[in-house]
Amino acid sequence: MKRRNNASRRKTNTRTRALLALAVIAVSLAVALTAPVRLGLDLRGGTQIVLETRPAPATDAGPEATDRTLEVLRGRIDALGVAEPTLVRSGDNRILVELPGVQDPEKAADVLGRTAQLTVHPVLGEADTSGASETPRTLPDESGHPLRLAAAALTGEDVKGADARFDQRSGAGWHVTVDFSDTGRDRWTRLTAEAACHPAGAAERRVAIVLDDTVISSPQVDPGVTCGTGIPGGSTQITGSFDDAEARELSLLISGGALPVPVETIEQRTVGATLGDEALTAAARAAVIGTALTALFVIAVYRLLGLLAIVALACYGLISYAALAALGATLTLPGLAGFVLAIGMAVDANVLVFERAREAHAAAGRPSTRSALRAGFRGALSAIADSNVTTLIAAALLFLFASGPVRGFGVTLGIGVLASMISALLITRVLAEYAVGRPAVRRRPRITGIASTGWVRDRLLRRDPRLMRHPRRWLAASAAVVVLSASGILVRGLDLGIEFTGGRLVEYSTGSPVDPDRARTALADAGFPRTLVQSSGDRRLTVRAEQLSAAEKATLTETVGRLGGTAEKVRDERIGPSLGDELRRNALIALGLALGAQLLYLTVRFRRRFALAAVGALAHDVLILAGVFAWLGKPVDGVFLAALLTVVGYSVNDSVVLFDRVRELLARDRTTPLPLLTNRAILQTLPRTVNTGTGAALVITALAVLADGALTDFALALLIGLAVGTWSSVFTAAPLTLVTRLRHGAPNGGSGR
Repeated sequence: MKRRNNASRRKTNTRTRALLALAVIAVSLAVALTAPVRLGLDLRGGTQIVLETRPAPATDAGPEATDRTLEVLRGRIDALGVAEPTLVRSGDNRILVELPGVQDPEKAADVLGRTAQLTVHPVLGEADTSGASETPRTLPDESGHPLRLAAAALTGEDVKGADARFDQRSGAGWHVTVDFSDTGRDRWTRLTAEAACHPAGAAERRVAIVLDDTVISSPQVDPGVTCGTGIPGGSTQITGSFDDAEARELSLLISGGALPVPVETIEQRTVGATLGDEALTAAARAAVIGTALTALFVIAVYRLLGLLAIVALACYGLISYAALAALGATLTLPGLAGFVLAIGMAVDANVLVFERAREAHAAAGRPSTRSALRAGFRGALSAIADSNVTTLIAAALLFLFASGPVRGFGVTLGIGVLASMISALLITRVLAEYAVGRPAVRRRPRITGIASTGWVRDRLLRRDPRLMRHPRRWLAASAAVVVLSASGILVRGLDLGIEFTGGRLVEYSTGSPVDPDRARTALADAGFPRTLVQSSGDRRLTVRAEQLSAAEKATLTETVGRLGGTAEKVRDERIGPSLGDELRRNALIALGLALGAQLLYLTVRFRRRFALAAVGALAHDVLILAGVFAWLGKPVDGVFLAALLTVVGYSVNDSVVLFDRVRELLARDRTTPLPLLTNRAILQTLPRTVNTGTGAALVITALAVLADGALTDFALALLIGLAVGTWSSVFTAAPLTLVTRLRHGAPNGGSGR
């Protein structure tokens, strides 16, 4: 009876999972067919707006004021919901803004160009009344009636934030709530206390809120407020006949603060992608070939279940695409890096399950493949959960605290990880359990791929190597590689790209249209391999390069002239870094918080020495990758940053999988020395490490060989990181746990932290 109930419960669970998987796929398909994904500036191009700062009465429009203005504009663009913009200072007083996928460029230019100088004034009376001895400022209110205003009692510096809200109960509709800072709260109370001394209905009882010389609201102080008391609380509401878009625009202007100096829109136009059609075509071809090779490898190793895992991975791609489209996210190259990591984790989750199922099948003699598969999902769940949770923590903190490409990486990584968990734990399980339950499969269990142990595990079982007999030797080898690699940073230095250092922007007007891909190839042959080339109109070409000498400028002009018949310089200006000081500072803060949060999570889930070992392995991987790029003279730019973040994710994931097995063995066996248990954990997880690494390496190698330009460097960094991360999880992280454990005098399992 009990067995029948268990079978009935399992059948119900299987049907529930199947219905849930179908629902997820159906919704994803509907979204994918109706909502396109926005591509970033590097993949498609977008709108370019050139702003020029103008001097204010008290501020000169120099480089410092322009840099401060740029940061205010960046905040406005983020509030507008435009992801992955590019903002650089061009010359001393120009700002180059590039926005991908903007539906209304003119409105965006208008929002960016508004000074947003907010002030709050006492009202002295209506302008047609006499008797005031002073000559106050006069502005019309919302209804057009002129008001005489005293000097500003509050400014935008007294505002802490603003938010657009909809009041359905009172019928007031959309309004903007303004919250004042501590000093602003006191000034607001004092201002309303003085206004409340005038009779109800008098103009003097009003308070005027002015934005850029326009009265946007002039409410009366409520009759219930007594003279000298004022309105406490430090907030007010701006009401009017707003719709949702107008209320949100006003709130973002107030929250973002005023521009230090006024700006004027000089030009606005459409620009092409920075990567180019040929590079994207080559990358797409490489991705298809690499994915096909990975699919063939997974099918060759895991047979029927491998084929079903590939089907689930295709569903992963659909779910990820739909999530991006539904959220209105912008896909860029750093975002694609997040998907590369998520794809690797999706493959890894399937491999973990299948290897666990192989272990269960071998340990139980000849059980049914269905029970072995269930044991595989049950055994792999903790490792999959821990590795995905640590990655999601990092993705969430990168999204919350970083900006620019680092934030884009966090968005796509978070989406990808959630989609990979649905793919591996839901869709793969539904397909696999259905397949292994078919009579034809039950009669031929070897076609499932989990009825045999696999050649990697067979060789390890025959040899049974004692890898952790001398952990300090492995640490010495790792330290030697780190020193050799890191010395490249000291000897040759890091070759920072244009995104970090800035450079030169040269715009040409050509006699005939020039294809950007041809221009990139020609400039690379002429000695400018790192230039960013964009079309900006039918006969205009924009080139961004590092600092150029006079001879290099002449060569650049000559090369463009050969392609376009003639080349006349329209603009030649120094540009600042697109990854400026604030972006870099925010990115470092976000990375630090992400690593700290991961360290805390691993400490709670495992033990402190495991968490410290994982961070040590991560530092080992980062230093080696940066050092190799320094020795090779490769640029450290936004593409490298995306690859570095991906390598960090791979490193933590590999360490978590190994430590999860060590934790499991420790829970079962408290008498065996820790070095032997760690050695056993390495041998048990090594088949997963080899198979996952091989699958990822096939995709990345295809990208490195078949792609070109920046994508080649991206793939090279990932290959280096994959190899180093695989090494460090086994020969750096594991020895670190043993050495720190032995140093504390507890060589056996124990319970010390």
